[in-house]
Parts: sequence; structure tokens; C-alpha cells
Amino acid sequence: MHQENSNLSGRVLVVIGGGAAGIFCAVNAARLHPGLQVLIVEKTNKILSKVKISGGGRCNVTHACFEISEMSKRYPRGQNFVKKTFHRFFTKDTIKWFEDRGVKLKTERDGRIFPVTNSSQSIIDCLLQEADRYGVQIIMQAEVKDLKYDAGTFKLILGNGRQLTADLLCIASGGYPKLSMFDWLRDAGHTIAEPVPSLFTFNLPKHPITELMGVSTEKARVRIEGSKLTEEGPVLITHWGLSGPAILRLSAWGARELAAKNYAFKVHINWLPHFNENNLKEEFRSFRNHLSTKKVTNHNFTDLPARLFLYLLHQSGVSDHFRFADLPSKVENALIRNLVDYVVEVKGKTTFKEEFVTAGGIMLSEVDANTMMSKKQPNLYFAGEVLDVDGITGGFNFQHAWTSGWIAANSLGNCFQQANSIIEKPKFK
Repeated sequence: MHQENSNLSGRVLVVIGGGAAGIFCAVNAARLHPGLQVLIVEKTNKILSKVKISGGGRCNVTHACFEISEMSKRYPRGQNFVKKTFHRFFTKDTIKWFEDRGVKLKTERDGRIFPVTNSSQSIIDCLLQEADRYGVQIIMQAEVKDLKYDAGTFKLILGNGRQLTADLLCIASGGYPKLSMFDWLRDAGHTIAEPVPSLFTFNLPKHPITELMGVSTEKARVRIEGSKLTEEGPVLITHWGLSGPAILRLSAWGARELAAKNYAFKVHINWLPHFNENNLKEEFRSFRNHLSTKKVTNHNFTDLPARLFLYLLHQSGVSDHFRFADLPSKVENALIRNLVDYVVEVKGKTTFKEEFVTAGGIMLSEVDANTMMSKKQPNLYFAGEVLDVDGITGGFNFQHAWTSGWIAANSLGNCFQQANSIIEKPKFK
């Protein structure tokens, strides 16, 4: 049981951002520090919008990974940072937090964790009930236009001309797509890692494979030409190009590299990752002996969906009447190559609200991982995607949101005392 912290009694915490990290910080701060007044300011007319749509509307709460060293490997940026923060609040803590409040969770085969209701509304309702229970005030359509620090108090100027004051401030505003949108935070003396998109799909304009939209493979190996980037996993063909976990992971690990290429590059796909060109040729020798009279189009010797198998046959020049015995060597070689090294040219990307994450944000060297407080400005905290931390798809970004939000909330009382001893002059203009 947490006792009221007299240092925070009557003081005001403003949380900028009504997403997962902001709400989680706010409700935990109000619960852990009963004398604290907590306000959330959200620039849109919706809160928890990413929670609402994530996981196809089910909300991928976290991932069933319970080793910090393993979990941290799922973050292209911020690995060392989350190694520290996860010691404070980790996956098992997230599960317990929600289940203690009546939200039962389940683990799926791929490790993703969802509410048993299969509805993100269960998570939203839980968080809003906590906000109501502890008196957290939520102000909608209130974009912060300017931020000043004067005589130990933060002054927030909102878009509608309204002003708010706060003793403590947590910025959980999410990622911004443009560097200029971080200008109001630079005034606090913070350095920004330039934002670039992460978790995006690969566009293949007018490519014939897009006619197979909706077809997915359970396991393929995807490699970026001229790069060390490679991933293995499900691939989904869409009407604009390629998506699915393997593609999204590639986009995360290659966020900066692919941005530098202006999203124009070649992708090599091995549709049968247990084969290479040499051992598939051996397999074809066996086919010629044992399936000599069989038509190739009638014998799907792969685990690929029928539509994709037939597409690759036709792309390789396999006519409908070809039997294995009379398959020309040139055609056979083309088919083998297309099965284990199918090459497409990517020209552009597509981002969606459900998948989109920004790589970049507040430089982690300027934030204390033990408290989430700024090293530049006392009583200023950060949580969530506004930091230069991002994970691959699978619940990892939400776990960072819960962790950073909880640490910030838990640290408020102690840090308020420490802030008075910070000698460095506040950098706000």
C-alpha cells in the first residue's frame, strides 16, 4: 500500500498525450501519489487510438518473452535503454497489472498476448476506469503549441489560447514524422534523433504479383539486395505490394538504411527457405524419376498456396501441358530460381495507423532510464514513442509504453526532491 507523498500533495502533473504511455503514466501517478492532481492533454478528439486499432482491433498488449536479454533484441533502437527499464517493469508486470484489474490475457502461438475478449475495448475500458477511479482529468482537442519553464513551474500554451501550469510534466506525445515538429522540445535543450518511418510495407507499383492480393505464406526468407538486412517469417501479398511480419521486421531494422535509399531497392525472396538452388535441383532430379508423367501444374510439390505456386510456374514459363519428364532445362532453372530467389523492385512504402511507428525522438543519453526524467530539465519526464526507442511488430512497442509510463509515474515523488538539488540551469526559453 502506497502512502500519500507529502512532497506531491497539492501539486499538479500534466501528461501530454492520451496514448498508451500517457494514460498509463497518468493513472499510475494518480494511484501511487494520492495528493497529486493529474491532467492529460490530448491534441485530438480521441484517446488511446492506437490501442483501439492495434492487432486488428484486438490490442497486442505485450509479448510472451520473459527474459530481458532476449526481449531487448526486439528493439532496433533503444536496446540498451530497455535492458535497464525492463528491470523496473517488465512483461510479467504488465500481465499482472491488467489481470489484477479484471482483464484476462491469453498468449497466442507466435507469442503475442491479447485480451481473452479479443477486443481492444477491454484494455481501453480498464484504463479509463482507472482514470475515473483516481480522478484523472482528460482534456481533449488541446494541442500544446509552446512550453515554458519559469520559477519552478511549467507553463503550457494550448492551441485554443488556453494556458495550463504544472509542477511536473510528462511528455508522452508519441512520435512525430518531421524533425521540425520537435522544435518545442528542443527549447528544453534536448537533442532529437531525426525521425524516419518504421514498420511499413513495401510498394511494388504495377507488379503482376499484386494480383495475388490476400495470399500469404507461412514462412519465407526476405533479403534486401546490397545489405545485411534479412528476415524470415510470414509474408502477405497485398494490392500495393508486400506486407506481413517478415516485411515489417525488415522495415524496422532497416528504417534508416531504407530511408537513405529513398525506399527504392531490390528484394530477394526465398519462398522455400529450407531449400537453396543446389538442393532444389537435386529435388527436381527426383521429381523427373518419380513423377515423370505428372503435369507440373497439377502437382504442387511445395507448401505454398495454390495461387502463388501457379503464378511462379507461369512466371517461369511452365506451360499447362508440361510434365516433369519433358520440362525444358531452361524453364526448370527459371522455376528453381523463382522459388528460392524471386527478385522484385520496391519503389516506395505504405504506412498505416495500425502498423506505423516512428524511429527517432528524444536522445536516450539525455534521459535517466531509472526514472524517465530529463537530465536537462528537472521534473520533466518522457514516456513512450517520443523517445528514440522502437520495437518490431508483436507487442514490443506497447511494452515500452507501459514500462516507461509506469517508471515515470513511480519516480515522481523521489525526483521532485532531487530536482531541487540540480545545479544545471533549466534550458527552456
